[in-house]
Amino acid sequence: MSLFDTPTYIDTNGIKMAIYEQGENEAGVPVILCHGFPELAYSWRKQLPALAQAGFHTIAPDQRGYGNTGGPTDEASVPLYDVEHLIADLLGMLDAKGIKKAVFVGHDWGGLIVWQLAQRHPDRVAGVIGVNTPFMARLPMDPIALMRQFRGDDMYIVYFQKFGVADALFNKDPARTMRFWFRKSPMTLADFDALPEDQKNFELVKGFNTPEADWQGTSLLNAEDEAYYANAFAKTGFTGPINWYRNWTRNWERSEDVPEHVAAPCLMICAANDVVLRPEHAEGMEQYCPDLETHIIPDCGHWTQSEQPEALNALMIDWLQRRFPAK
Repeated sequence: MSLFDTPTYIDTNGIKMAIYEQGENEAGVPVILCHGFPELAYSWRKQLPALAQAGFHTIAPDQRGYGNTGGPTDEASVPLYDVEHLIADLLGMLDAKGIKKAVFVGHDWGGLIVWQLAQRHPDRVAGVIGVNTPFMARLPMDPIALMRQFRGDDMYIVYFQKFGVADALFNKDPARTMRFWFRKSPMTLADFDALPEDQKNFELVKGFNTPEADWQGTSLLNAEDEAYYANAFAKTGFTGPINWYRNWTRNWERSEDVPEHVAAPCLMICAANDVVLRPEHAEGMEQYCPDLETHIIPDCGHWTQSEQPEALNALMIDWLQRRFPAK
C-alpha cells in the first residue's frame, strides 16, 4: 500500500479535503503541492518523498472536485469552483493543520491558484514555486472572449465552457482519457511554432476523438499510474475539475481590485517545450514578483513532474534549502 492509498481528511471550507503528507512538522517551513488538470495529489508522487527527505514537511491535497476530495457536480454548483473557493480550501487546510505560513508550489491550474493566493493573502505565504505556470497579470478583457476570438470555439478551454459536454466525453473511459492527456509530445517548441496557424488552435477534444493509434507522443503513465488515475476519475467524473475552467470569466470579473504584486520569494521553473505555458510567458515577471529566481528545464513538455522529476526536484530542493533552511 502506497502513501496515496491512505489519505488524511481535513475539514475545510465546507468540504472534506484528502491530503497526503510526509516529513516532520519541525522540518522547516511546510511545503504545499497544488496540482492542475487533470491531475491529483498523486501527480506529485515523485516530488513529495524527495522534499520530505530533504527536510521539509510536505503536503499534497486532492483539490476540490478531484480524487478522494471530490465535490458537487450539478450545474448550479459551478460557482463553488471559483478561485475564491479554491483559495479558501487551502487556507482552511492550513488552519486545520495549525500552519501559519507555507511555501506553495503549483503546476498548471495549481499554479494559477498559488499565485492568486500569494496576491490575496500574503500573510499566509512564505514563498511561491511556479511549475510551468508563471504569474499572469490581469488581462484587459474577459479571457474566454479573448481565447474565443483568437483560437475559436473548439479551443479546449472555450469548449469546456459548455456544461456537461466534455465531461460526458471524458467520463466514458477514464483510462483512455488519462492516456490522452498524459503524453510526452515528440514536438519541440520550435516544431510547434513551425506548424501552419490552423494547426495551433489547441482543439484537443478533436484530437481526443481520433483513434488512439493516431495520437502523437508516448504515454507518461505506467500501468500502476494509469490504474490509479482511472479509478480516481471513475469515482468523481470530470465535471468538478472542468468546473475550474468554467469560472475563468467569473474569476476575471472579481479580480479587478486584487493587487498585482507578490512580495514573497518566488521560484519560477519553466519547461522548454511546453507549448501552452511557454517559457517566454515568464518574461517580465520580476515587475510583479521582485524576489524572483527563474530556471528552464530542457527536453521537457507540460507534465514536468513526470517528464523530468529529478531536474524538478533538484531545482526545488536547492531553492528551498537556500531560502528556507530546515530547523
